[in-house]
Formats: sequence, C-alpha cells, structure tokens
Amino acid sequence: MEWNGHRVFLKIDYLFPTGSYKDRGATVLISKVKELGIKKVVEDSSGNAGCAIAAYCARARIGCEIYVPEATSPGKLAQIRAYGANLKRIEGSRERAAEVTMEAASRIYYASHCWNPFFLHGTKTFAFEIWEQMGWKAPHVIVLPVGHGTLFLGTYLGFKELKEAGMVKRIPRLVAVQSASCAPLYQAFKKGWNETRPIEKRETMAEGIAIAEPIRGRQILEAIRETDGEVLTVTEKEIGVAMTEMGIKGHFIEPTSAATIAGLKKYLKHIKKEFVVSTLTGMGLKATGKM
Repeated sequence: MEWNGHRVFLKIDYLFPTGSYKDRGATVLISKVKELGIKKVVEDSSGNAGCAIAAYCARARIGCEIYVPEATSPGKLAQIRAYGANLKRIEGSRERAAEVTMEAASRIYYASHCWNPFFLHGTKTFAFEIWEQMGWKAPHVIVLPVGHGTLFLGTYLGFKELKEAGMVKRIPRLVAVQSASCAPLYQAFKKGWNETRPIEKRETMAEGIAIAEPIRGRQILEAIRETDGEVLTVTEKEIGVAMTEMGIKGHFIEPTSAATIAGLKKYLKHIKKEFVVSTLTGMGLKATGKM
C-alpha cells in the first residue's frame, strides 16, 4: 500500500475465522489444553481474545467461561455467546474483569492470552509468515498495536528465534502504538522506566488496547529498547480519521486496528527509505456500536 510516498506492507489478520489475529494464539493454546485433557477453562478479555478462545474451545469440545468488562462491544458479546461459551459481564474496568477471572482460575484452568505462554507461541507465527512472505527476509520496522502486548511479544519472540537460528541478521525495529487515552507503556518508555506505573485511564474507541496495567509491561519495554524501537500514541480523532481512510481503501476495521494505522501514518512522517510492515488486527463488524 502506498502512503505519503512510502510503500507499506499490511498483514490482514482480521481474516481469521473469528475476525482477529487472536486466533493465532488461541489455536495453539487450546490445542495444548486439549492435549492435557483439560475439560474446562476460564479467560478474561476486552473482546477479541474471548471470541477466539470461545471458538476454539467449541471446536475442541472444552467448556469455557469468558469474563469481559460490561462496556465490551455488543458484537463481540454476541460472537462469544454464539460459540456456546458462558459469558460473564463484569461491572467496572478491564482490570476488574481480570481480578474476578483470577478468582475463578483458582479452581478452573486459566486459558489466559496474557499470562499463558502457549498463546505467545501462537502469535509468533506472525513473524514467521512475514519472513516467508517477504522472501525469507526481515523488514526494517514493524508497527503494531499494544495493550497487553500478545502480538507484539509474539512478533519479538518469532524474530528472535529466527535470528538465533541464523535465518535473519537482526530483529526488526518494533514500534508500539497506544491510544493517548490509555498509554502506560508510552509513559514508561518516555520516562526511562523499566516497569509501567499507574495512569489515569480515559475512555477510548480502541478498546482492544485499553489496558492500564499490562502484565508483561517489563518484557514489552525490554523488547522495544532491544530493537531500538519506540512507542507512539494516537488521539481519538486520529483513530477516527484512519478508520474512515481505510474504509475508502476497502478495509472495514475496528477502532483498535485503526489506531495502528494512525500510528503507522505518524511513524511514516519521520522516516526516509525503510521496509515497513504493519497489520490490520480486527474486523469492523466487531465494534459497530463504538463507531
């Protein structure tokens, strides 16, 4: 895709069966759960991960409880229910939903897309596919949305494994995009902290990255710094503009995915010639209410 004189490659991950990249992690995690003989799992999510875990549990005939914040998009709620999962809407924040799920996880297996390492070993396929599709080469830069960082860390893990195997010379520069309304990683990165600290979280259309307390914050910051990356923030207006622009280009994407494009546009303003890859992470039908 041509953007402001730059040629950018976009990986269209909203074409997975549940409409987001979260299928990458869910299929590996739930396959492992099935292998272990586990009969029921719990998961907390802002929507897309819950949809993916619910779908693959349905396919594996594993019982599933999904905990979501009450404000989750109606489309995602309907999708989770369609897979037969037991949906639990929790009053309060995304963080509160996680707290309630942790209580349930004391007695039921926690199929968490944030905590469970098998999920990250699914999302690392994003890196492997880019490497293959680009002719066995790594791009200079990858621009990704970051909330809990499951795609970001999976991408880092995949390219790190490729580097260790001698398949690429370097890990691409990793650029994280956050909503200006909820940007704990941006704050920590700019202030030189090794961990994220409490922030004042405001409402944002980009619910998929509205994570005030990323549990792998330290790992994300380490990956950014190791790859000479950076963190960018985008406003609600910039997200809306990006969503409209992508629609005109034929892509109906959810606000979280549009936030990535807004960050990509911002990044492209300050570079010369670089081989840049980004992604469209979720389809628009999931969040029509927020649009």
